[in-house]
Amino acid sequence: MEATQKPAQLQHLILPKGYQPLMPPLPTAKTFQKIKAFIEAQLEEDLDLYRVSAPLFVRHNTGINDSLNGTERAVTFPMKGLNESRAEVVQSLAKWKRIALAEYEIPEGKGLYTSMYAIRPDEYPDNSHSLFVDQWDWEKHITKSDRTVAYLKQTVEALYHILRKAEDFVHQLHPDITPILPEKIHFIHSESLLQLYPQLSPQEREYEIVKKYGAVFIIGIGGILSDGKPHDGRAPDYDDWTTANEEGFYGLNGDIIVWNPILGKAFELSSMGIRVDQKALLHQLQLRGQEKNLSLLFHQRLMEGELPLSMGGGLGQSRIGMFLLRKAHIGEISAGIWPEEMVHLCKAHDIHLL
Repeated sequence: MEATQKPAQLQHLILPKGYQPLMPPLPTAKTFQKIKAFIEAQLEEDLDLYRVSAPLFVRHNTGINDSLNGTERAVTFPMKGLNESRAEVVQSLAKWKRIALAEYEIPEGKGLYTSMYAIRPDEYPDNSHSLFVDQWDWEKHITKSDRTVAYLKQTVEALYHILRKAEDFVHQLHPDITPILPEKIHFIHSESLLQLYPQLSPQEREYEIVKKYGAVFIIGIGGILSDGKPHDGRAPDYDDWTTANEEGFYGLNGDIIVWNPILGKAFELSSMGIRVDQKALLHQLQLRGQEKNLSLLFHQRLMEGELPLSMGGGLGQSRIGMFLLRKAHIGEISAGIWPEEMVHLCKAHDIHLL
């Protein structure tokens, strides 16, 4: 990274030395649309997913919106035609999709996906974060016997294969963009990663393991590790991060992280996991002191057995486009609101934000 004096609020902004975009904005936009169409076709074919429409907002106080780490604020507004009751702009569709599986009567072994657009006002904009989020949210109806690390890994490998095919697709469109993803993705539990690098922070551990292997799936994110801390935060009511698995650890979820050579850092492309069953939901709510949420619509339906067992996740659209097209900033892929200082600083380094 080039040594450049930056304002304090932009200290996490990476300005790659000698960066030159491989294509200008309009060809980038055209190629990105082709990438999205290609990946959607693969999701339908390889994962047996049906495309459905997605809500931009949901009712407030139903428990349907994603609370992410549990601290982020959702954008809310009153609805005049519904007696001024409030709605929330979605932050992701982790729980809505599980309800949709039931409403669409999706059979076991199949699932759904949707193109989700969200607003996350508590994000700090940087190279890979924006207040605007676009991702493919997907959810699959599974059986009780599928709630294993083996099934989780099988699904991760299928998703990773789609990413590698997308990289080959981009190479066909633009031969100057050479595929870099390794043939296989490396799996490691967050506790094993802690034992491997006990003196490092979670982010530093990710940096080391992903730099070594190129593509890693870190299992068990959200639960407390042996150092008394979680690898990262997860809400208690969608991913299962407490159930004991067949490998002797806890958790049935994780993140797909790849090495980004443009930014020189570990780069998350997907968060996913097997979802909580009734036992795991109750346990995780108790751990977080959130038992009051059992009165919410989503949680009631799950506890009453009205929602199918499932697994699911999100694939960042602009992040994947950014990675595949070797861009230095997510703002080169999708339009957003950026700090004025960031816009000027990026422009001086040939990073032109939309």
